[in-house]
Amino acid sequence: MPEIILPNPDRSLTAYRLTGTPLPFEKHKPSDFLRIAYAAAHVVADPLAGNDPWLDPAIDWERTLAFRHRLWDLGLGVAEAMDTAQRGMGLGWPDAQELIRRALAEARTRPGVMIACGAGTDHLAPGPDVTIDQIIAAYESQIEFVEAQGGRIILMASRALAAAAKGPDDYAGVYGRILSQVKEPVILHWLGEVFDPALAGYWGNAEHGAAMDTCLDVIAAHAEKVDGIKISLLSKEKEIAMRRRLPAGVRMYTGDDFNYAELIAGDEQGQYDDLLGIFDAIAPVASAALAAMGRGSEAEFFELLDPTVPLSRHIFAAPTRFYKTGVVFLAYLNGLQDHFTMIGGQQSTRSLQHLAELFRLADKARCLSDPDLAAARMLRVLAVHGIV
Repeated sequence: MPEIILPNPDRSLTAYRLTGTPLPFEKHKPSDFLRIAYAAAHVVADPLAGNDPWLDPAIDWERTLAFRHRLWDLGLGVAEAMDTAQRGMGLGWPDAQELIRRALAEARTRPGVMIACGAGTDHLAPGPDVTIDQIIAAYESQIEFVEAQGGRIILMASRALAAAAKGPDDYAGVYGRILSQVKEPVILHWLGEVFDPALAGYWGNAEHGAAMDTCLDVIAAHAEKVDGIKISLLSKEKEIAMRRRLPAGVRMYTGDDFNYAELIAGDEQGQYDDLLGIFDAIAPVASAALAAMGRGSEAEFFELLDPTVPLSRHIFAAPTRFYKTGVVFLAYLNGLQDHFTMIGGQQSTRSLQHLAELFRLADKARCLSDPDLAAARMLRVLAVHGIV
């Protein structure tokens, strides 16, 4: 195994010898799993474009779509144009439309694969003059586009609604109107303020318990139009409490990137399906663990997935909204893209110390598919930061 010099929290440099055994890449089908499992997928930037990265994104479509095929090969579904794709942090609605259109076209070449696409209001800038009717119209516009492409909807939280709503009744009115119109049941996404501070107080209340009551009332009133809900609050207790109150037939898709292993396993009162950003970064391990569960081997499931949890907690550490940097960094280390560049210049949001610890944890979690390549690429990043 290769050895590499890495920085430590006290600013010293010490040798680190990789110890993790790479996991073989094994293809699976969704039917191999006992859970519905979506990976929220990132986009690959085009580093050779002559754009201004902070102002307009440039996407490498070939690599971006190839990554989706890789997830499908592993049996995972693709949650498209979500926050992992930097929606609202570099990826605006015009480029999200193109991403959705291209990804759905690729999915049609792969019978049996799963894909669902984010629809929200991000083309409507929040402001004091934005009305509830404008927010409804913004949702309708994006939903119409996705449905016209033949896509399934993930109904994303709205920054504009968070800014304009005067209380729970406004949320009930907007969601009730939208859910009454969708062609097929949707996946709701409650993205917490740890991921996006602009969504604080969502559902009309800063206290999550009261907000959950409003959300559950909306779901109960429109259960036939809700396939499930993904909540991203990074609290297993809140996810469990909400799951136990969902109407029969409405799924809970875990969005807890801190506690997903035990949540996926479930308990005596039910189980979770999965829609996780970390599955982008740990896709082969996640696929193998889910397949082990499908074979009835719970011990192997935890043996594979438990070591990835410290890695995920590190990637999603506060400020949590910068987790995409870790996801893309792992894609770079694993040879899934030839550069560590992100749309919006977001590769700069994490420190070298953070990336060095991510490297160590990824090795221990068997998430480095080629240790020699990963070490060589880590050396390049270190050199850029003056460590040669």
